[in-house]
Amino acid sequence: MNDWAFDTGLTKGNLMIRQLTLGFRFLSCLALVFFLGHSWAGAGQNENLPQKYLVQIPFQPPPQPDYTPSEDATPAPEILNAQEEERLESLLPLLEGRQELWAIGEFVHFGKHSVPHLVKALKMPGSRIRFNAVETLSIIKDPSAAPALVEVAMEPNEESKIRSHALRVATRLDPNQVIPAIEAMAQDPNSTIRNTAVFEARHVHRKEILPIIIRAIPDPEQYVSITARNSFWLLTRFSGSIHDWEISTPENRKEWVKEWWAWLEENKARFEGGPSPTTPPQPPANLEMS
Repeated sequence: MNDWAFDTGLTKGNLMIRQLTLGFRFLSCLALVFFLGHSWAGAGQNENLPQKYLVQIPFQPPPQPDYTPSEDATPAPEILNAQEEERLESLLPLLEGRQELWAIGEFVHFGKHSVPHLVKALKMPGSRIRFNAVETLSIIKDPSAAPALVEVAMEPNEESKIRSHALRVATRLDPNQVIPAIEAMAQDPNSTIRNTAVFEARHVHRKEILPIIIRAIPDPEQYVSITARNSFWLLTRFSGSIHDWEISTPENRKEWVKEWWAWLEENKARFEGGPSPTTPPQPPANLEMS
């Protein structure tokens, strides 16, 4: 009797589940019919609506304002009088402080007439004054300032940033005058100075610069050695055999530098009996792996 009651209860449960399933299906079909009917009705109504077209509305740009041409700056005088010379002299202390940009602009306005005063500023106390003097000379671009800049670059007691900047500016003004400075700075105890020297050497297309660069390849500092190698390649297109410079030691570089001395000895005739090359020669055809 208990078994019969259990079967009856199970049958009633199945019937309830089936009724719920049928009811859910009926509601789903009813919702689908309602949705499709609404869509067809909307489509029929859209056919009666007016058509829409994209058109380009005429556009006229607003009138441009009339600009009156500005007045040109007053050109610098060809010859300075005593008052103007005194004015430039009084501007030198202003190269340091809140008015330094205005003072630089004044020196640039007078152009080559400012060079003697800026050369004087290279020896004034105050590192900011000296640095801004070098920067102003780089803007004026007068080659007559190169000797004074070379002197600053070779001064061992000067700050490294001023020495480096002075060499960079002097190289841009007259690269033929910076060879003594590069040679001296390439042997400086400060590795930053040595790196600046061999980097700027790539802008000097003179045969005298090549031995200076080669002597810097076995430098104790790795980044100085890599800079020297790159500068030599830019001038001659000779890069030596393939080496792992990133993990190299000074002993490795002292051994590798023999390739550069050998190449320079083999190609010495290329640089003898004529002017210094202004364009790099072709690279050698055979490069051996090491």
